[in-house]
Amino acid sequence: MLTRRDLGLVLAGAGSATAAHGQTPLAQAPFPDRPVRLLVGFPPGGTVDTIARIIAPPISARLGQPLVIENRGGAAGVLAVEATARAAPDGHTIILASAGALAVIPHMQSNMPYDVFRDIAPVSRVVSTPQLLVVGRHVAAQSVQDLVRLARERPGRLTFGSTGSGSTLHLAGELFRMRAGIDILHVPYRGGAPAVTAMLAGEIDMLLVDIPVVMAHVQSGAFRALALAAERRIGVLPEVPTIAEAGVPGVVAEGWYAAYAPAGTPAPRIATLNRAIAEGLALEETQRALANLGGVVQASSPEDLTAFLRAEHAKWGEVVRASGATMN
Repeated sequence: MLTRRDLGLVLAGAGSATAAHGQTPLAQAPFPDRPVRLLVGFPPGGTVDTIARIIAPPISARLGQPLVIENRGGAAGVLAVEATARAAPDGHTIILASAGALAVIPHMQSNMPYDVFRDIAPVSRVVSTPQLLVVGRHVAAQSVQDLVRLARERPGRLTFGSTGSGSTLHLAGELFRMRAGIDILHVPYRGGAPAVTAMLAGEIDMLLVDIPVVMAHVQSGAFRALALAAERRIGVLPEVPTIAEAGVPGVVAEGWYAAYAPAGTPAPRIATLNRAIAEGLALEETQRALANLGGVVQASSPEDLTAFLRAEHAKWGEVVRASGATMN
């Protein structure tokens, strides 16, 4: 009968023999050894899908395996996060998750199918797309201060649109309302395109919205860009101040996206994924393509991503409670 010491010697010898014959021990098996799935919680053609298709090739090149995009649309990204949480924790499934599914919806839905701090493992922040405060040309305001003044002169009469009650755009408008101390009326629509169409028709007065959705209308003069709901200005709109610069502090509402893996994914594999993402995002051509969308690259360590999510989770929880926002 083998003693514990004898068994240890046998296993050590087996490992040495394997290495001597040019084979890699199981614990050091190459990773990844097959394509990696990148889940996207929205249909093809949207902002998240576009970002995924920009970053996939450079990350694939660094992993040495294809990064295969799989669109799992539904429930504002919740279904894709759930699928990630249930996937095998081997590093071959990751998600480009959105702010809504991680930091907003958990405050509005009691029966969430996952816990963002328990069921998924942080890999890296990827990119943020600051929201832009725009008004229709029928609105006289030339600045944020003008808009705040108009709202105070006409309480409850100025309107802001969104992509639906409880959406990130709705809550961005609520955050602006709270920080500015004004009374403005929320008008929900079933998506960004209907909201933009409504403002073109003069049905609503303002939007806090992703830059790509309204850039053409800003350039044509149909909409007036007043400020960015961001911490700093961005290169694609260098002349547009932040809302804080314009006199209303505390309004940071970014459509941010981060990479997560299933909880329990081994730390060395998380580190490999993190390194591939950071190196892919560091490329000039990747940054240029994301900047054209109004995106700001934000690669990070897993630890920094966790701290960031905790802060965002707390911030949007406060807004949800104060506004009484609910999901449609």
